Amino acid sequence: MHLTPRCGARTRNGGPCRSPAMPNGRCRMHGGKSPGAPIGNNNARKHGRYTADAVAERREIAGLLRLMQELIREMDSR
Repeated sequence: MHLTPRCGARTRNGGPCRSPAMPNGRCRMHGGKSPGAPIGNNNARKHGRYTADAVAERREIAGLLRLMQELIREMDSR
């Protein structure tokens, strides 16, 4: 274990970190397992629910439903 590469970070007193490095060159405390969040939100594209076309279609359907409800109310009031 003492022959493994060490983390390249510096401690508060200015010395090198003595923890063993992971493949990314840093230890688990200074580099973490993940390099960060992925760029963009690919999870939102999985099913297409929030595409501009899908949102516009849902709004149109909601408008038609409102019109139908108004017509039903008018028919009931007669």
